[in-house]
Amino acid sequence: MAQKNKTVETAVSVEDFIESFVASEPKKSESYQLMALMKEWSGFEPKMWGPSIIGFGSHHYKYESGHEGDMPLIAFSPRKAAFSLYVYTFSEESKVLLTKLGKYKMGKACIYVNKLADIDLEVLEKLCKTAIEHLKVNPNSVC
Repeated sequence: MAQKNKTVETAVSVEDFIESFVASEPKKSESYQLMALMKEWSGFEPKMWGPSIIGFGSHHYKYESGHEGDMPLIAFSPRKAAFSLYVYTFSEESKVLLTKLGKYKMGKACIYVNKLADIDLEVLEKLCKTAIEHLKVNPNSVC
């Protein structure tokens, strides 16, 4: 039996999520700022993906194994400890951009940022646009 993806687009209001999930006013403000920037950079309206990810656009992928699903082109989650940014590809361009981003921690394919003032937003914009372009050129990949 094929495994169903847990992170799917939902009809939950992004604003309702931010107001109820994000505890601190500074993080709420930065969440709205990041949401506006990603909307501008991607050209897509923000949508909730799963219970806590704010995504922009949609990308369908299918692996050789047969596993397939949908994911946002770019996304973020305003977690308690840090923002989780889902904007990274394993391209050489993304690796170079990371060296210019600022203060962050890296997960497997997720960038963790404590606050937006810690990073260069122009570099983040380039990372987002690189991720979107990567998914257009490589339709069966995920970031």
